[in-house]
Amino acid sequence: MIELSWPGLRVPAIAEELDCSQKTVRCWLHRFNRLGLQGLEDLGGQGRKRRLTEQERSRIISLVKTVPPGRLRWEPVGELWAFDESGPAEWTLASLAAAAWSEGIEVGRVGVLQSGPGKIFVRRGCATVRR
Repeated sequence: MIELSWPGLRVPAIAEELDCSQKTVRCWLHRFNRLGLQGLEDLGGQGRKRRLTEQERSRIISLVKTVPPGRLRWEPVGELWAFDESGPAEWTLASLAAAAWSEGIEVGRVGVLQSGPGKIFVRRGCATVRR
């Protein structure tokens, strides 16, 4: 983009050549003119900050991988048994949020972004948990 401007190519022509908006071309040209090569580096810190730390995210992932407390299991003596008969047999968003709270992870809004065979994407704020 910068190199295309050196021989005198105008912003609309550069935008068309690179298939981007004129606003984007102007933004990068102004940053380069103002800061030089350092202006082309990522500024960092852009966008919303994560609401979960990596440690909290890892703990939620490990929760998702555990057997829900209400799921029936066979005991060695051949009887069905559940750790918590009143607990959920499958992880739901509400039960996962409750389990996270009991582990000291403060989750707020929880919603499903996408689910499919063998995976669930749970969202709390902007953090994503994958299984």
